[in-house]
Amino acid sequence: MVADPNPDVAIEATGLNPASPNPFNPRTTLNFTLTTDELVNLAVYSIRGELVRVLLSEHRGAGAHSVDWDGKDERGAGVASGVYVARFVAGSVNMTQRLVLVR
Repeated sequence: MVADPNPDVAIEATGLNPASPNPFNPRTTLNFTLTTDELVNLAVYSIRGELVRVLLSEHRGAGAHSVDWDGKDERGAGVASGVYVARFVAGSVNMTQRLVLVR
């Protein structure tokens, strides 16, 4: 492990952190950080690129945030076991993350 050369300076970046738990059943938490106030869009897609559910589409302040996904689609129906993709967009940051639902 390499020591931080400047431990008094927090290393911050806008981005999507690993979901926990992953694989999951029945819910997972998506964590993200923002360095400034931003419009955040966070959605889950099928592996084929079809929108499953919009989890968040609103302004959030700088700091750490989390959003739960309960493994359900926009209509409230449980989705099948499989691989899904979380897409996070905040300002110029665009990130994706694989989510594995095991029923």
